[in-house]
Amino acid sequence: MEQVVKHPPPPAAAPSASSPLANPVSVIGPQYCCPQPVDLVMVGKVWTLTEGNFTVTDINGNIMFKIKAKSFSMHDCRLLLDATGNPICTLRPKIMTAHDRWQVFRGESTEEKDLIITVKRSSMIQVKSKLHVFLGNNPKEDVCDFRVEGTWSERSCVIYSGESNTIVAQMHKKVSVESVLLGKDKFMVTVYPNVDYAFIVALVAILDGINQQMRSA
Repeated sequence: MEQVVKHPPPPAAAPSASSPLANPVSVIGPQYCCPQPVDLVMVGKVWTLTEGNFTVTDINGNIMFKIKAKSFSMHDCRLLLDATGNPICTLRPKIMTAHDRWQVFRGESTEEKDLIITVKRSSMIQVKSKLHVFLGNNPKEDVCDFRVEGTWSERSCVIYSGESNTIVAQMHKKVSVESVLLGKDKFMVTVYPNVDYAFIVALVAILDGINQQMRSA
């Protein structure tokens, strides 16, 4: 009689990196949460007098956001605007702080009651970028709500939820003929399902701002 060999069942497939999170991550607004991954293209001019200005499009070139230096500002403030130019939030570095602290406020406000998030470098001495992100309702800042790790110069950064290994977005360089010939800095950001992509854009803009501060220090 032929012996039947029973093989163990195959292991269950691990959830993919783009599996939707159990609960939507809404920081700036639920309208910026999408059940599918969102690929954003960020384009800025390199070596210009308007550093910090970016246009954010989808992969088809449709403008979704703009990031602009706030006119007549003494503190390197930036505005995150929607496609029609309406201000979504203000990004402002906090002067005289030890860890390159930035704050994000609703609209064009800079009042504490409109604070959305605080971002700071985890250490003053670091080769790679590592930022801790705290929501406005986490004033004690004992544990970060999000963190950013990677190398800005290579446009290779990952954004995690808290101190976990759960990825909510990641950034990678997009090299094109246009970027080489015209001096445009173009890179892509993939935002995972159910994650506030306006919030992710604000974090990338702050990462750029901190990098500029470090270069000019």
